[in-house]
Amino acid sequence: MPGRRLTGGSSQHRKGCPPMCRLFGMTAAPQRVHATFWLLEAPDSLARQSRREPDGTGLGTFAEDGTPVVEKQPLAAYRDEEFAREAKQRESTTFLAHIRYASTGGLDPRNTHPFEQGGRLFAHNGVIQDLPALEAELGDHRDLVAGDTDSERFFALITKHIDDNGGDVGAAIATAAQWVADNLPVYAINLVLTTPTGLWALRYPDTHYLFVLRRAAGGPHGGRHLEHASAAGRIRARSGDLSGCPAVVVASERMDEDPGWQPLRPGELLHVDGDLVSTRRVVLERPPQNLLTLHQLGKHAAASQSGT
Repeated sequence: MPGRRLTGGSSQHRKGCPPMCRLFGMTAAPQRVHATFWLLEAPDSLARQSRREPDGTGLGTFAEDGTPVVEKQPLAAYRDEEFAREAKQRESTTFLAHIRYASTGGLDPRNTHPFEQGGRLFAHNGVIQDLPALEAELGDHRDLVAGDTDSERFFALITKHIDDNGGDVGAAIATAAQWVADNLPVYAINLVLTTPTGLWALRYPDTHYLFVLRRAAGGPHGGRHLEHASAAGRIRARSGDLSGCPAVVVASERMDEDPGWQPLRPGELLHVDGDLVSTRRVVLERPPQNLLTLHQLGKHAAASQSGT
C-alpha cells in the first residue's frame, strides 16, 4: 500500500470502535500512590446479555524496589469472579490493568495479561496472525514465551529489539510494530507497556481507540480524588492520593467526563517518563500491508474485538 496514509476506514474494520478487551494504564511517577482497582465492576443486565463473560483479568504494579507484581486470573477457567470483583488496594508508581476476551490462546494463567519480561509489564488489545512467522523472527527470544498468545509473542519481539538497541523502549516498540505491519496479517495493535518509571502506549492502526488523559493534581476542578470507571462497567480505578498528585492515564475508552481526554492518533506512540513528561509522535504512518477486517477473523478473535 505505498503512499497510503493512516486515514479512512470501513465499517468492516469498525474504525475507532471500543474493543471488548479493556486496557488501562496509569502513572504518577516519580510518586508512589495508593490506588484501588475493581476489574469487573458490577456489569448491568444489558452488559451480561450483550457480552460474554471475560476470559481473564489482570493487574500489574511495581514494588518499592522496582520488582514487577502481577496478579491475574483466567476467570472462565476457574469461575473465580470474586478475584476480579474484590477491591485491590495497591501502591505503585505505575499501574496496568487488563480485561481479556480471548482471541488466541486458551484460558490459562500463562495466557492472561499483563505479561512480564525483563522487569517490564505489557498488555495488548488486538489480533496478529501468522504466529509461526512471528516466532521465527524472535530467534532466541522465543524462550521468553510461556503461553499461546499473539500478545506475548509480540511482547517478546519488542523485548528482542530493546535488547538489541541498548534499552530504548520506544524505538523497540516502533521497530517491532513496523516489522509486524510489513510482514504479518494485522487487525489491531493497541498496547500499554510499563516500567517503574515509565509508560508507553501505541495505537495502531485506526481500528480501536486509545485515549490519554493528563490529569492535574485534583483533576480539572482541583482537590478531587481520581474516580474512573469504564462505561461498560468493566474496570474501575480510585485513588485518593491523586487529589494532590498529577498523573497520566491511558484507557481504551474515556472513563469520565473530564474534557482532557484525547484519542491517540493512528500510529501514534505515547511515552510518559519518570517525571511525568509526555511525548507523542507518529511512528507508523501507513496501514499494515495485510490489514484484516473483522469478518476475516475467527469466531473467538472476532468476538474479542467487537465492541457491540
